[in-house]
Amino acid sequence: MTKPAARVTENTWSFLRDPMITPTGFREYDARWKYPQEINLPGMTALGLGLGTQMYARGIDPVIAVGNDYRDYSLAIKNALIVGLMQAGIQVKDIGPALSPMAYFSQFHLDVPAVAMVTASHNPNGWTGVKMGFDRPLTHGPYEMSELRDIVLEGRGVSRPGGGYEFVDGVREAYLDDLVGDFRMSRPLKVVCATGNGTASAFAPELFERMGVEVVPSHNDLDYTFPNYNPNPEAMEMLHDMAATVKASGADMALGFDGDGDRCGVVDDEGEEIFADKVGVIMARDLAKIYPGSTFVADVKSTGLFASDPELHAHDIKADYWKTGHSHMKRRVKEIGALAGFEKSGHYFLAEPIGRGYDCGMRVAVEICKLMDRNPDMSMSDLRQALPQTFSTPTMSPYCADTEKYDVLDRIVGKLEKLAEDGGTVAERGIKQVVTVNGARVILDNGAWGLVRASSNTPNLVVVCESPESDAEMRAIFADLEAVIRTEPAVGDYDQTI
Repeated sequence: MTKPAARVTENTWSFLRDPMITPTGFREYDARWKYPQEINLPGMTALGLGLGTQMYARGIDPVIAVGNDYRDYSLAIKNALIVGLMQAGIQVKDIGPALSPMAYFSQFHLDVPAVAMVTASHNPNGWTGVKMGFDRPLTHGPYEMSELRDIVLEGRGVSRPGGGYEFVDGVREAYLDDLVGDFRMSRPLKVVCATGNGTASAFAPELFERMGVEVVPSHNDLDYTFPNYNPNPEAMEMLHDMAATVKASGADMALGFDGDGDRCGVVDDEGEEIFADKVGVIMARDLAKIYPGSTFVADVKSTGLFASDPELHAHDIKADYWKTGHSHMKRRVKEIGALAGFEKSGHYFLAEPIGRGYDCGMRVAVEICKLMDRNPDMSMSDLRQALPQTFSTPTMSPYCADTEKYDVLDRIVGKLEKLAEDGGTVAERGIKQVVTVNGARVILDNGAWGLVRASSNTPNLVVVCESPESDAEMRAIFADLEAVIRTEPAVGDYDQTI
């Protein structure tokens, strides 16, 4: 295998012949690049050869399911990846256009050990990447990704005979059948189905109709130019659009899905945008009645209610706060036998007997509809208002280059730890604890907190704050955290702020 060039030089003879891969595209739990500025098609073939080589090195049966999201360049990238996998001696089962959770489902449905899903996830057009895994329902974590990166960038991919290709039809239909089963709503439910013209447009409307849900369509035509907004239910642009459609239609709620369908966002019947961690608490409260004594995993960006909510305490629920990231969360749910994991970005990991443990926005939609069916006298706003009140920021992402963000974060974490050691305050409150499992979550003496961590997917830091007391305290926490962050000149502007 040729050692890839570390810099992409477009519009050159070599660009059409030799692998070119920017090393920073290998991230903690998947691979993402701007295409073609940071990876070319021969580079994607080199990735496939490296992934196949990794499979052989780990003694994994050389069979893999491969899918792609609905973007105009994803098919070409998938085909380039498949060439590399076949070159490595891997039997490829191509499931065609797919959601990421449909690809994860195909591992079980086709009984294959490995999966590779070509997707830019919620990133805007111009990005591409691969989510991959060998140990279902898990996907690659930091160790597997660093191992793969070294194989690829050091040119250690090995060509072997035995590679092959098969297109497998019918996985989409089997996936929808598996999601819905024989469940039908017993109460009327009207739902705004928001897909932002992305891949979920080919799944979500039919999913709701199968359950007997009345669908209010919202940008459900497949269009890979994303003419309305980039499908990302964590972004306020999409949430505001969902809220406006709820108010205009009188729907019971809106459910929105990201570009590859592994995340779900919720807006209630009053047009209130419910951050995903609060939706997680609503779901946890409902599931706690059915499965008392369960453990729920929440990522460090999530609300403190998983640990403090009296309703969860009444059902002996245990909370486990863990690293942000779909690979980290999936692995943690499996390792400790949790019933579910909830991530503030909208990834939910519903394990047996509810789901299979991987993140699936469609499964979340089904379970929310079931939750509403079990609570026929409650609206989504009733369920929201029943939670203890907290005041939270959106997830905010100031720019910080991939090559600098981890060093910058280390210094910020050190400064916050020093602030705590010296008896300093945040928002005029004492610091109870600084949790450093993933960045720094500064917990105050009343349960309020502020978080700063590095994004694993994009050149950004991530900042979130929450107060159980007031909006003013939440803003004061952000101001004090921001003062520490701004001691680092490499940190740039925010994508959104409070």
